[in-house]
Amino acid sequence: MASRQQSGSFTDDLNCPICLDFFTDPVILECGHNCCRSCVTQHWEEKEKNSCPECREIFQDSNLKVNRALASLAKKAQKLKLSPKVKESKLHCKEHQEELKLFCETDRKLICLICRDSQKHREHCFLPIKEAVEMYKDRVKSCFDSLTERKSAVLEMEQRQKKTISKLKEQSSSLQTHINSEFTKMHQILTEKEQRLIRDLREEEKKILEPMEKKLLEIQENLNSIQGKLSKLQNQVEQKDGVTLLMEEAFRKRRISDDDYLLSLAFGALSIEKFNGPLQYTVWREMIDAIDLAPASLTLDLNTVNPWLFLSEDWTSVRLGDKRQPHCDNLERFDSWPCVLGLEGFPSGRHYWEVQVEGRTRWALGVTRESAERKGRSQLSPETGYWIVWLNPFGHYIAGTAPRTRLTPSVNPRRVGVFLDYEGGQVSFYNADNMSHLHTFTHTFTERIFPIFSRQTDELLALCGIKIY
Repeated sequence: MASRQQSGSFTDDLNCPICLDFFTDPVILECGHNCCRSCVTQHWEEKEKNSCPECREIFQDSNLKVNRALASLAKKAQKLKLSPKVKESKLHCKEHQEELKLFCETDRKLICLICRDSQKHREHCFLPIKEAVEMYKDRVKSCFDSLTERKSAVLEMEQRQKKTISKLKEQSSSLQTHINSEFTKMHQILTEKEQRLIRDLREEEKKILEPMEKKLLEIQENLNSIQGKLSKLQNQVEQKDGVTLLMEEAFRKRRISDDDYLLSLAFGALSIEKFNGPLQYTVWREMIDAIDLAPASLTLDLNTVNPWLFLSEDWTSVRLGDKRQPHCDNLERFDSWPCVLGLEGFPSGRHYWEVQVEGRTRWALGVTRESAERKGRSQLSPETGYWIVWLNPFGHYIAGTAPRTRLTPSVNPRRVGVFLDYEGGQVSFYNADNMSHLHTFTHTFTERIFPIFSRQTDELLALCGIKIY
């Protein structure tokens, strides 16, 4: 302990009173005190007079003599790493060269006792340095803890954002695969139909052309024969006498009559109506049969219809009546909400149907799970097992989320399409006129799902099936 104290006392004598560090190029003043040459030069420039920073003695001239012995000792102390500890506890005021003992809270700086009593700091608040250090340590710790919490929160947000981005990319990749698959199926249907029609066309062409080409060959052979006879007759006319010509005339007439059958032609024609009719329409009809998600022809379930609703004879339309129907109050029937379910429920798969809504007001449609409550007027929302959209009396399209979501289609739909992807956990609604998207619900389905329809006016709400004319 004594050795450490002695070391500290020894290094005190090797410290510049201005910079409080080991001497660098020390000079001795006329009063006998020592300073770093650069420190005392800067001190005199700021004070505009030659004075000692320790005893404040003023000199007439500024002669600075090098203290080589002190410089040598300072270098040795630096090599021995005898770093002074008083530097931290004995900082000095640059203005008054007094020890810094106070912290000015107003100016947020260290000051000496002379600074405290000066006009500049008269109305300021002060703290002892040790107390200020402890106080600011607490503040720094609090700030550190707060920033640590914020860092943790931001890191968590970063992880969630990365997961969201990764999920979105996976979803996009999956959807791209789905789109490619769906269009591949349609391309395959069209390609097979095109190849089949071309093959049929070539077969029919071959069937018709073979006898025609055979007949053409016979005609050409006959033509050559006639040409030979013409040449022969020409020679006879030029060379033989009249009696010989008369004798050969009868024989020539018999030969011409024997060849008359060669003048008949073989005719044939392609079935133009098969290959040049309403080809696109014909292929479209075939594609409708091959497409899995062609709009389904649904019917309504009489056992679920609200007593105030009327169904059409074919159970494909519903409207609000002016009197209550005498239906039995079974468990499946809606007793308060003017609703009716589709007759068929879906335990799996992908399904699509369309509903005619043009000119209709106050309608609702969508899907519901089989176990959803149908008695009373509980809120129709995903939480209660209903995924629906509707048109309210003010002409607003609403999705039954919690809270409600107002939909803003670019044009009012004449037909609304409903798409259910059971395994994909998706119920989507479309403007069936241009297949623009209206809204999508997501959910994990675990039971049978039924189409649901609601009508609050006497206008018919009609289901649309595919009609092939």
